[in-house]
Amino acid sequence: MSVLTDLIYGGSHAVAGLTEGAVNDAIAKHGADKAIAFPDTAYFFPTIYAATGVKVAKLGDLPACVGVLKSLITDQEDLGQALNAGLATAVGAEILEGLKYLDGADPYAAETGIGFVPDPVIRSLGVPLVTGDIPGVAVVLGKADNAADVVSVVKDYQSKGILTFLIGGVIDQCAEGGVKMGLELRVVPLGHDVTAVIHAVTVAIRAALIFGNVQPGDLPGLLKYTKERVPAFVNTFGAIDNVVVSAGAGAIALGFPVVVDIDLGENQVPGALESVLDHSLTVKHSLELRNIKIKTKELPIPVAFAAAFEGEIIRKADMHTEYWSGKNATAELVLMRDPSEIEDHKITILGDDMDGGEKNYALCTFIEVAGAKMQADFESVIERKIHAWFNYMEGVMHTGQRNQVRVRVSNDAFAKGLRLKHFGEVLYHMIMDEFDAVVDKCQVTLITDEAAAEKFRDEVAMPRYNERDDRLLSMTDESVDRFYTCILCQSFAPAHCCVVTPERLGLCGAVSWLDAKATNELNPQGPCQPIFKEGCLDERTGRYESVNKMIQEATHGAVENVTLYSILEDPMTSCGCFECICGIEPVSNGFIVVNREYKGMTPVGMTFGELASCTGGGVQTPGYMGHGRHFISSKKFIAAEGGIERIVWMPKELKDDVAERLNRTAKELYGIDNFTDMIADETICEDCEALMDFLTEKNHPVLGLEPLM
Repeated sequence: MSVLTDLIYGGSHAVAGLTEGAVNDAIAKHGADKAIAFPDTAYFFPTIYAATGVKVAKLGDLPACVGVLKSLITDQEDLGQALNAGLATAVGAEILEGLKYLDGADPYAAETGIGFVPDPVIRSLGVPLVTGDIPGVAVVLGKADNAADVVSVVKDYQSKGILTFLIGGVIDQCAEGGVKMGLELRVVPLGHDVTAVIHAVTVAIRAALIFGNVQPGDLPGLLKYTKERVPAFVNTFGAIDNVVVSAGAGAIALGFPVVVDIDLGENQVPGALESVLDHSLTVKHSLELRNIKIKTKELPIPVAFAAAFEGEIIRKADMHTEYWSGKNATAELVLMRDPSEIEDHKITILGDDMDGGEKNYALCTFIEVAGAKMQADFESVIERKIHAWFNYMEGVMHTGQRNQVRVRVSNDAFAKGLRLKHFGEVLYHMIMDEFDAVVDKCQVTLITDEAAAEKFRDEVAMPRYNERDDRLLSMTDESVDRFYTCILCQSFAPAHCCVVTPERLGLCGAVSWLDAKATNELNPQGPCQPIFKEGCLDERTGRYESVNKMIQEATHGAVENVTLYSILEDPMTSCGCFECICGIEPVSNGFIVVNREYKGMTPVGMTFGELASCTGGGVQTPGYMGHGRHFISSKKFIAAEGGIERIVWMPKELKDDVAERLNRTAKELYGIDNFTDMIADETICEDCEALMDFLTEKNHPVLGLEPLM
């Protein structure tokens, strides 16, 4: 093992020396009080913060960190000690990368890579990670001797939905090999310097802080979390030097196995550091090392099909065909039928296919399903999946829903043979796969004839949408006999459990009461379990004996009591992938609401990331709460504290998005017209003094409410 440990220590010493010199030079040039930070994170230098609890905020904080780094390099002939030296290399890489951001610099502006991954991006990955749309994380670094090898491996990961980070020459090799890259396509180039690998490491580390409630300074807890709950691994291509070996040791210390494509001989560590010389086996072996099982979907279509393509943007110049409600009739509808009314696997196209010579067509997607356990409530649940399934096709972009839809097909996808019949095949196979517990038969009709599409939209789809809306509006927490748990996020946040009600969707925004009901019907032993409404202890706060009992069971005793309608008394826990945060604003006696996408400051003196850092991880934080966007306009939103009349500020984009529903609720509950005109946003103020001036000018109702405390 001496050759391996010698390489690790050699790399660690090299990085330590480089780091110490860079820190000394920076202090000499800028002074010890010079501020330093990675962009858009509440976790300072995440590796250092998570491992030691030290909050690096200025250059003068770094020499002590260098001292800790050097202390980890013991040169002892022991693999465990050598892995600690690998962690030292990670710390050094973080410092070297952090120095690149001095003076608000954008060091990756001219780079192919993106560098540091902001907190909101990590939070946005929470849902696909827990649902399995992202089943694992690959870190691919180096430069392949044969570019085709790394291109093949990365495309294979992409087709399986693996989130793949690229470091080094592999970035250029993949770009030249036609790999589609970007955060939205889940192949993410980080940078060409080997130190850029730290940006992949900090994604895993912040997952522990954001979702797992791992406390800063708890190094054993951090390493346990990353090993057990972050399904990551490393592939290296081409020759490796001692710095790469040392960085790999740091990955192994975090629980991430490393697969190299050179022969390590006796220096292999089974399960942690292994050689795979046949690149056709790299993906299979890497997934096996992390016990990642991929549910393959073999569909009869001529393009790739994977969640990784969900974020693909089809520009107008690359577009062959467009189906858009702005120009033609569109609608997407699922209806339950009697089994005798439909023919299984029948796919019908009414009108021209996309090779009819036009660029723009109508498109009504009509899906009819039948099954002994099918319910009308499940129609909209299946319908919402159309968006994802169409987007999973490489070269297809889908936005919108119902009768407001845009679908684009790229020139490349058309050239590969993609046609509307393949859209029908995707819908049929995915419905029969994901909803097999309730769907026995399915037929699909795609309407592109304009007159027929208009008739279908106006006479079939719109009346059905209106029926559903009327039913949903009539559904209240009081009108049902049960709520549902949702513990999907427990794979990352072990102490978290959502309680989903008709008037309160899951905090990720992706699980409504109907979704939870359907999930339970499809999988009775799954993540959504019914909570029968029993033992109401307090109607005002929404406190139930049955809810508390179920929460205790679901969180294994980590949480004992939860209220459904209060933000101050035992609020619901937050996992970290919430769409929004609501927080108390003490000067106005109200609450602000801020969404994940907003990067600016709020009147409480904290950004979204800073608010999120004290709200997530499955903990209860009185006065702060994660939630979904649509919950804002609910009559149950912070109802125990006075409801939506307490909302005093939110970012303009969010305010505009929820305005129609929120104004309707305010009118119904309080008789207030255009309530959102009374709510401040960042174009009006970002501090509490100016906020109070605005609220006074608008005579906001919060000014007449009882004090919160």
